[in-house]
Amino acid sequence: MKTQNQWINDKWRSAAFLLAAVGILITLAWQSPAIADGHEDADSMHSAILNEDLFPSASKCKSCHEDIYREWASSNHAYAAISPMFHKFENAINSLAPTINAFCVRCHISTGTSMGEPREMPIWDRSQVSREGVTCISCHRVNEAFGRANGERRIVEGAIFQPVYGNLGGDGVAEVVADASSWKVATNEDERGNQIHTEGVKFDQLSDSEFCTSCHQVAVNLGIKLEVVWEQYRDSPAHKEGVTCQQCHMSYTPGIPGNYKIGPAAVVDGRPVNPNRERHDHSFAGPGYPIAHPGIFPHNPDAENWTVREWLEFNWREPWGDPDWEDAYEEAVDEGDREEIEFPEVWEDRFDREEARLVVEYNLELIEEKRDLRRQVMENGSHIDGPFFDSSLALGSDLDFHYTITNTNPGHNLPSGSLGAQPELWVNVALIDPDGNNIWESGYVDSNGDMADNHSLDVLSGKIPHDEQLVNFQTKFLTTNVKGTDREMYLPVNFDIDQIPFLRPAQQPTTVINHPPFVRMEGRSIPPLGSRDAIYSVPGKLLSKPGIYKLAIRMRSRAEPIYFMRFVGATTEMERTMNEWMLDIDAYTVEFEIGGQS
Repeated sequence: MKTQNQWINDKWRSAAFLLAAVGILITLAWQSPAIADGHEDADSMHSAILNEDLFPSASKCKSCHEDIYREWASSNHAYAAISPMFHKFENAINSLAPTINAFCVRCHISTGTSMGEPREMPIWDRSQVSREGVTCISCHRVNEAFGRANGERRIVEGAIFQPVYGNLGGDGVAEVVADASSWKVATNEDERGNQIHTEGVKFDQLSDSEFCTSCHQVAVNLGIKLEVVWEQYRDSPAHKEGVTCQQCHMSYTPGIPGNYKIGPAAVVDGRPVNPNRERHDHSFAGPGYPIAHPGIFPHNPDAENWTVREWLEFNWREPWGDPDWEDAYEEAVDEGDREEIEFPEVWEDRFDREEARLVVEYNLELIEEKRDLRRQVMENGSHIDGPFFDSSLALGSDLDFHYTITNTNPGHNLPSGSLGAQPELWVNVALIDPDGNNIWESGYVDSNGDMADNHSLDVLSGKIPHDEQLVNFQTKFLTTNVKGTDREMYLPVNFDIDQIPFLRPAQQPTTVINHPPFVRMEGRSIPPLGSRDAIYSVPGKLLSKPGIYKLAIRMRSRAEPIYFMRFVGATTEMERTMNEWMLDIDAYTVEFEIGGQS
């Protein structure tokens, strides 16, 4: 009898094999003779150069908007195209359900989609601006109002000199353009100086929550919602009070609306433009985080001296490029105390390694800043009260108690995010006896880092017990199998109905049964300003010694389950980094005394 995981993997392998075969045939059919002979098509090269000119990179904006660029460079927006987990998931779901096609990349790689890059193009073959994900022009080159259109916004094409659209008028840039020679800027190709956009146009929707909706409220064709943050916000107290997405997510106090800076958005030739204007944070603080190689992300112009593929050969976890390590390594090799390392060809030169190390160390500083912003977002949006004891405190008696988990965020559920498989937020509680021994726990993880629920590989193999009292706020996909029963699935794809499960729209409106047939989402998150009790009971037989006991509690947050990462083919390094970013929030311990027999 096959296990659920074996059954899913067999289906996935079959679908992936078929898709790969078809992909090879299509590729061969589309190749021109020139390309097949190893010669690059001149028209394609010209088109690529033209496209990059019409879709300016963030590195061009950096020269005047240094602070904003630095905030954006490590943001989730900047990470959208680079994310290795996104690519693993996007390829997996297209293999399993080919009807998805270019659905995901419309938001994650908006400029690449606008430039006509194929969905399946590897990230290292894409243009620089495509690798920037939700880059400057993804928002500031949009001049039409869009609603829930699943990422189908149109980026206005044009060279760097074309207008940009913002929440204010363009009086600052107008001042600079009017005296271009004094500010040492170029307003067209024929002039010398720093090339800039020549006009700023006010675009009202950019300040409205509706501007965010097209990428943050997304449903696939069978009616399942992959992004639900808009509908959560739409029904929230924050929306009723008129607080916008931008007021919270562009605040310099993550999750607290309206804390802006006063200062220039642009500094041109060392001089601030509009120094007393209101400044918004482009870090877009949220619960997400990067697991990419720190030479590739955050975005760093100095990193562009090497390709993505070359960076992937740089072992940043080893002290390559650290001057002290390099000195000690060379001395040990010269004295015969150690063998030479076979560095990849591109990293054979010490000075290249040292330059790369500088990039990595700078990027790691930005990542640590992002980690702190993530913690602030999570802790500003949650609170734990308790423990509240529901039984007597006596030896040999069951210990019943509960905590109250409150979502203090007025705008979103706790947790909020995309996909039923993510994000994870669960409660970890442990009871420590007078001798310091952990005698009972709920919310523990297995050897892979997963919760001990019905998806844990260690639970399925019998290595650890199922966590019967687990309190988990993660939303789940529920699919109906051929026997008519519901089961939790990693993806909203019903493997039992079709051998190759195309996602077909329902034949009747979803309003008839209130969800698409054969698949639905089971929300377990806490609504804005709502609360939920986490209820526990410790068997009395474990309370065998009088004295001071301790109850420790924390909530744990992670973007992806490890079992899901393995399902889509993630690497070991990706799993390791995902677990390294696991965040503990609202942690504290209380002491109480058990002094006698009941």
